[in-house]
Amino acid sequence: MNQITVYTYREFDEARYFEQFEKTHDVKIVKCQGNPAGENLAFAQGSTCINIITTKIDENTIKQLAGMGVRYIATRTIGYDHIDMKAAAEYGIAVANAPYGPEGVADYTIMLMLMALRNMKRIMQRTEIQDYSLNGLMGRELHDLTVGVIGTGRIGTQVIKQLRGFGCKILAYSPHENDDAKKYAEYTDADTLLKNADIVTFHAPLTEENRHIINKETLSKMKDGVILINTARGPLIETEALISAVESGKIGAAAIDVVEHEAGLYYNDLKSTVLSNRELAVLRSFPNVTVSHHMAFYTQNAIRTMVLDSMEGCLQFMQTGKSRWSVK
Repeated sequence: MNQITVYTYREFDEARYFEQFEKTHDVKIVKCQGNPAGENLAFAQGSTCINIITTKIDENTIKQLAGMGVRYIATRTIGYDHIDMKAAAEYGIAVANAPYGPEGVADYTIMLMLMALRNMKRIMQRTEIQDYSLNGLMGRELHDLTVGVIGTGRIGTQVIKQLRGFGCKILAYSPHENDDAKKYAEYTDADTLLKNADIVTFHAPLTEENRHIINKETLSKMKDGVILINTARGPLIETEALISAVESGKIGAAAIDVVEHEAGLYYNDLKSTVLSNRELAVLRSFPNVTVSHHMAFYTQNAIRTMVLDSMEGCLQFMQTGKSRWSVK
């Protein structure tokens, strides 16, 4: 019987889909609630494929997995920048992702835009203490503004489609233009987008070329009071530059679902722990910065797709040596 080791196995939301897959396919699932590190690596013994989520998989881990016979790593995420792809290729391990539908992240992105525009964080904080005053809470209307969308893949294009109903002007930047996005957005270069957008939202995968695409220099080109929305990858924005721009007033508001150095923090209960990411603690303290913990993807549809497609890819690989979800 084929065996697949699943790491960071979650009982409360994923278990029923893994159980469904195991019942309908000739496969044994070895379940580990922890990450593939230390003693947990032993769970992969006897498995050609392992299934992970956002755990960092470095060269040393890949070397150990390869030595145990692992030849395929499936990540239950769209992004795979947490995996050392160079090392995986070197040790003959294929890597695959699980592209869920774009609608959930697009919905969440629009929600964050509206929350930032209408000062919702401050409204909710005041309501909690029965402060029903209006001073400092005046919002702005989306139809009056220009939204810049960086990255027009499946999610960025879906955001553009949903924005059209608000009547705002939409600018787009991407190395690869999308015909669907062109119907509703005007493509331009990155500098033009940054200079003209009132809101900038990010939907690009993280690469070495776009790491810290938002930094002190690029922020200086942007409008005073610009609003930043990030539901893509934390390192697209240089955190120290973001903090400084919020403090100076250059950034009027930010709503971010991802941050730099979030590994080991997000998806863990740390309410009784001193936060190790000082920059995150500072960002959370600002009244005009909304921070959520990498939740934009988190819908019932997405979880089902992430589990079933990632497992289907493992099965395809074990049966044929190939998977349609392989990224390299």
